[in-house]
Amino acid sequence: MRRLRGQERAITGNQQTSWAFADAFVAESEALRWARERAHEAGLRSVSSGTGAALRLLAAAVDAKAVAEIGTGTGVSGLHLLHGMRPDGVLTTVDSDPECQQFARQAFRAAGFAGNRARFIPGRALEVLPRLADGGYDLVFCDGDRTECLEYLAESLRLLRPGGLVCFEGVFADGRTMDAAVPPAEVQRLRELLRAVRESTVLLPSLLPVGDGLLCAVRRG
Repeated sequence: MRRLRGQERAITGNQQTSWAFADAFVAESEALRWARERAHEAGLRSVSSGTGAALRLLAAAVDAKAVAEIGTGTGVSGLHLLHGMRPDGVLTTVDSDPECQQFARQAFRAAGFAGNRARFIPGRALEVLPRLADGGYDLVFCDGDRTECLEYLAESLRLLRPGGLVCFEGVFADGRTMDAAVPPAEVQRLRELLRAVRESTVLLPSLLPVGDGLLCAVRRG
C-alpha cells in the first residue's frame, strides 16, 4: 500500500470534480426532473442525483419488495427507490404534507408505475411507523425531521427483516456535522445517530459521501 504524503491527504479540486461527476453519473428521467421542479417550487430539498442512484442500487441489491420511506416530499427519492425495487414491490411512504404527496403520486404515475406500487400515508412519522408490521420491510429510508432521527432508527430496527437496510439522508448537514463549533439541536442529534449506528452490535454501517451524506446500515440476522 502506498503511503500518502501530507499534501495528498487534503481534498483536491480534481477530487471535488470527480465527486460532482459521480453524483450526476446516472441520468434522471423527465418524471424525476418534474418532481425536482415541484420540490424547488415548494421550498423543499430533494435528494441529489447521486443519492437517488445509490438508493436505487441498494433497493435492487436487497431485491426489495417492501420499502418504507419517511419523508415523501414530491417523490424524487421514491421514484429512485421504485426503480430499484422488484416489479411487484410496494413503497410505503409517509409525510405530514398531503399536498406534496399528491405531487409524488403524479410523478409516480408519469414514470409508469401502477397505482398499487405505492401506499401513501399522511401523518407524522412517529405516529405512523408504530402501525407498520414488525420485520416486514427490506429497506427503510429516512429523510424526515432530523431531530427525530434516533427514534427513526429504533423504529427501523423493528421494521427491518434480518439482512434489511436502513438509510439516512443528509447526515453531513452541509458540513456542520463535522464542524467543531457548538452544534444546533438537529446536528447534535445527527452526531448521536452516527455514533449509535457505528457502535451498534446489530448493524453493519457505511457512510457514503453522496449528496449531503447517506448513512447506510445492514441489520444483522
